[in-house]
Amino acid sequence: MPPSSPPVSDLLSPRLPHTMRAVVITGHGDLDVIEEREVPVPRPGPGEVLVRVHAAGCNNTDLWTREGSYGAAEDPDVRTGWLGPLDFPRIQGADVAGTVVASGDGAATGLVGTRVLVDPAEYDGPGPDARPADVLGSERNGGFAEYVVVPSARAHSVDESPLTDVELAALPIAYGTALGMLDRGSVSEGHTVLVTGASGGVGLAAVQLARSRGARVVAVCSGDKGEAVRSAGADAVVDRRRDEVLADAAAAAPEGYDAVVDVVAGAVLGPGLGLLRAGGRWVVAGALDGWAVNIDVRRLYLANLSLVGSTMHTPRIFDHLVEIARRGDVRPVVAATFPLGQVREAQAQLARRRHVGKLIVVP
Repeated sequence: MPPSSPPVSDLLSPRLPHTMRAVVITGHGDLDVIEEREVPVPRPGPGEVLVRVHAAGCNNTDLWTREGSYGAAEDPDVRTGWLGPLDFPRIQGADVAGTVVASGDGAATGLVGTRVLVDPAEYDGPGPDARPADVLGSERNGGFAEYVVVPSARAHSVDESPLTDVELAALPIAYGTALGMLDRGSVSEGHTVLVTGASGGVGLAAVQLARSRGARVVAVCSGDKGEAVRSAGADAVVDRRRDEVLADAAAAAPEGYDAVVDVVAGAVLGPGLGLLRAGGRWVVAGALDGWAVNIDVRRLYLANLSLVGSTMHTPRIFDHLVEIARRGDVRPVVAATFPLGQVREAQAQLARRRHVGKLIVVP
């Protein structure tokens, strides 16, 4: 008989504190539901590790989950998280970079002491293209805390990465989502790509990742953010404040686009299909300008176009993102960092959308 795994208590460092600082949301609502508290340090169970959080990224999903904006469309009074009702209090923060400090069983003791990037998703199946079934900081307590428990299979070693912890924490949701969009849009070297919402987390990630693939990138953003988006890798910028997005995008790529990476949707999507070359792909992963759109389906079938939905990443996509992080192929743009006690201010700044790049919490 093989020896049994040692008890969790034997795998926990005696130097670990019993309590930690964490920021929780106490319910759905405005910024006043965000509270800093002293809570017990969580203990990892079998198949889990305890990560000391060095940095945790902020995302729009934090805002919308706190507000309960994912409620059922048929009942606007229902307030839920992204994947359904939440238990409160809940520690948000899906994007985590840190160091493994304890293991819940003997199987993952080799990770202790390892610098890791955490995949925030648990999946609905074992395959490489499985869909997220729950997400760190939503269905499970996340990284706006000093410590977080995660499945050991989701803690990826990045010891060799040249990126800082703050840069690593910018990657999971935004860059994972953008990488999934580029993958579903079959973006490769020599392609011309239009990116909407290009100054936001996912949009700017798409700019950088598409450029790293050798694509020509045209980015849509407000004019005051144009230089920052160009610096991140855009070849041309369309100023959305001119209210001539379609005409300006067409002028920037007279031969059309191989793919559009869209986090905005709204009124532009339907007529925007005319920007695509024959066989082009319009990949959408957001609806910042509205979820109800009008489409002339003749544009789709007469030009063999594809309209593709894309939600977050898959295990295969995240593995690819980890390799990008290990090599440092892309250096994430970080707009600002905040101490743990200023999560409320970080979310307020995120909602104002005046920044370019990611906002990161540093416990």
